[in-house]
Amino acid sequence: MTDEQLKALSAANGQLLLQRQATVTTAESCTGGWIAKVFTDIAGSSAWFERAFITYSNDAKQQMVGVSAASLQQWGAVSEQVVKEMAQGALKEAGADFAIAVSGIAGPDGGTAEKPVGTVWFGFAAATGETRQKCVVFQGDRDAVRRQTVATALQILHDDFLKYLT
Repeated sequence: MTDEQLKALSAANGQLLLQRQATVTTAESCTGGWIAKVFTDIAGSSAWFERAFITYSNDAKQQMVGVSAASLQQWGAVSEQVVKEMAQGALKEAGADFAIAVSGIAGPDGGTAEKPVGTVWFGFAAATGETRQKCVVFQGDRDAVRRQTVATALQILHDDFLKYLT
């Protein structure tokens, strides 16, 4: 997606949030705040975007959004369990209605046979208690993996989460 497409999708998410009088927060690792940046590119986003947690390190994941050391040890930072905890923790800490969490291996190094470069886990949580997690393996260089992560997070939030939850 281009910057303009990301902005349009961000604005569409904002409209859905405004219709529900709801807010969203992010807990971002591999994207380093890029999802929050795209949200705040929209004028008036303070009405629906609460805050962002940049949880790049494992310590930050634990301290800022309450990811357990046991989960990090057992599953690793790029895992279903960790993004679930990231999303739930961000939701709680921000007092938001919805949360997005991402953790991945953007490269060029850091991949393994089990988790190759491009592996990204997405976590979504709602104040209703609903959670969803999804793993995608993207292709491309570091910037391409990160951009695809932002686009996918925004698309899942829009298509699979906000449209069906009240």
